[in-house]
Amino acid sequence: MPDDTTASESSRLTELLGVLAQLDTEAATPERGDLDLLETVELVQRMNAEDQRVAIAVAERNAEIARAVDGITERFRRGGRLIYIGAGTAGRIGVLDASECPPTFGTDPSMVVGIIAGGETAIRSAVENAEDDPDAAGQSLRDLALTDKDTVVGISASGRTPYVVGGLDYARGIGALTVAIASNRDSAIGAAAEIPIEIVTGPEFISGSTRLKSGTAQKLVVNMLTTLSMIKLGKTYRGVMVDLRATNEKLHARSVRTVTQLAGVDVDEASEALRAADGSVKLALLTLATGADVERARQALAQSGGILREAISALS
Repeated sequence: MPDDTTASESSRLTELLGVLAQLDTEAATPERGDLDLLETVELVQRMNAEDQRVAIAVAERNAEIARAVDGITERFRRGGRLIYIGAGTAGRIGVLDASECPPTFGTDPSMVVGIIAGGETAIRSAVENAEDDPDAAGQSLRDLALTDKDTVVGISASGRTPYVVGGLDYARGIGALTVAIASNRDSAIGAAAEIPIEIVTGPEFISGSTRLKSGTAQKLVVNMLTTLSMIKLGKTYRGVMVDLRATNEKLHARSVRTVTQLAGVDVDEASEALRAADGSVKLALLTLATGADVERARQALAQSGGILREAISALS
């Protein structure tokens, strides 16, 4: 006779197997049983064909994504933050998107944050059982002093990760905006969030490997959440990044190129305007567009909430 602990573990395993059997992301398809027999070019063609389904699936959730972007933008304007939570691949995608925002949009590192189950170690290595702790994300959000001005985006391919469910439950209790990105219908994280974004990408090219189509879908969505909210905050002008930080030689060259293109000046004029503006592309463009001095331009930008179009109009 099995002891109580063994029986309990067996019961939980049976229950989990039943749940996984219902998930599209865990399904196997008979036509992929011959992958190891195919020529490389056919493998490439088949995998590419599967990947092409992802953008179509994301497009089916445009309304929910737009609602999330508007909610995130509104909270940013009130001084709120965007915080991603996830485990494994999903957690890494949130961390990656957060880490790209400061150099791309000139944001403070605290404005967009990525939290991954298992902490920093889990960015590079799997941390055993980290995703099964329903209380850990809530504790991390407490440590960040989460408020109702913030947005928490939970990411999970299966849509059932206890770490993410627990984090969303905590965030919703605080009054933060909650968004869920899942790859299965009727997900637990979707039920826990105010805005569920459930992108059904279907069985993976390698069954259960959710770093593939599910991961691609997650990356497409987080790209939109930050990029589109930053556009609405005035971080771009005429489709070009104007709040980037020139932290290396390539980005410095990009800053000069941006000013030459948008202001219609030569490299020397662009470089001089950037020097006067302490490297700020947006400020350099405003002085060149209006003839205002740097201090007056800086004040106009502040009064316009950092939106270059409005500042140009105010000084013209």
